Amino acid sequence: MKIIQLLPWADWLALGFFVVVWSIYALFAKHWSNGQTSILALTNRYRHQWMLQATGRDPRMLDGIITQSLSATPSFFCSTTILVLGGLFALLGTTDKAAELVREIPFAEQTPSLVFEFKILVLVVIFVYAFFRFSWSMRQYTFVSLLIGSMPPAKDFAQGLADPAVFANRAAAMTGLAAETFNGGLRAYYFSFAAMGWLFSPLIFVFATVLVAAVLYNLEFRSDVVHLLQE
Repeated sequence: MKIIQLLPWADWLALGFFVVVWSIYALFAKHWSNGQTSILALTNRYRHQWMLQATGRDPRMLDGIITQSLSATPSFFCSTTILVLGGLFALLGTTDKAAELVREIPFAEQTPSLVFEFKILVLVVIFVYAFFRFSWSMRQYTFVSLLIGSMPPAKDFAQGLADPAVFANRAAAMTGLAAETFNGGLRAYYFSFAAMGWLFSPLIFVFATVLVAAVLYNLEFRSDVVHLLQE
């Protein structure tokens, strides 16, 4: 209850704006990518082509290597997130010195130590969310391996004993889910930079939130990678 009294309304409004922008962008990116060109939508097409080719390969060692390579990225970020969380918890033990350092910055607002700790806890929540997204993405890639391993031999598909589209669609959909989950964790990393602006002032927090959303939109919908994948 004390933090509610100490934190100004401008900070509460900035925090609410941050949550709303992140939520709206996540929904927009998910639903817009279903019918429009985005990195996720375009790469999902390649994932489907990959799984169709996997049905004609025997053995499928190459597909296992690709899946393992894809799962290594969320594994790396999962480990990194644990280190970041450790650093944030260590910072909570020295908030007085950290808050004093921030106060020395000319454009930073003066905030009590309790308010500063609350802002650090918001960062902790963001990275905890990112950890769960990355760890769940890792598990989903193990499910992709299971789906590839459960595919019948290529000769069964060639003889018409099994439908390759059924197995390819299921495996491609699972791979797409794993990529989307990883993308959610990576998006949390981007928005954590906006949350860091809150340590200085709510105005910088709002500006950084809008800037991060604009950068993400450009990367996911207007980048050179998107144009290259469309060719």
